[in-house]
Amino acid sequence: DVQLVESGGGSVQAGGSLRLSCAASGYTYNRNCMAWFRQAPGKEREGVARIATGSGNTYYADSVKGRFTISQDNAKNTVYLQMNSLKPEDTAMYFCAATARARAALLPQDFTYWGQGTQVTVS
Repeated sequence: DVQLVESGGGSVQAGGSLRLSCAASGYTYNRNCMAWFRQAPGKEREGVARIATGSGNTYYADSVKGRFTISQDNAKNTVYLQMNSLKPEDTAMYFCAATARARAALLPQDFTYWGQGTQVTVS
């Protein structure tokens, strides 16, 4: 079974930083896409950042461009989301997602596997 386990969420003041981790298992990691999504109460799930694990190519939502960085550690089958200059509007549940596809848009319907989420609160 594919498992994605997120960690690293928490509460931080505006302007602060957090790093989220997503450890993947049961999954062919090195030639697929992984991504981070977030969902705030009463809002739809939105894409934050995506990485193609084979090429390392990345893509970001405009709202986080220049502040967030998605990266990977192939040896650990882990994807990270470094979040800097956090704003109150970044407050949400953050989800790690994966797909067997080598290319995917940053849309929830393009991803098959999901983690349980980790809460990020910025005040």
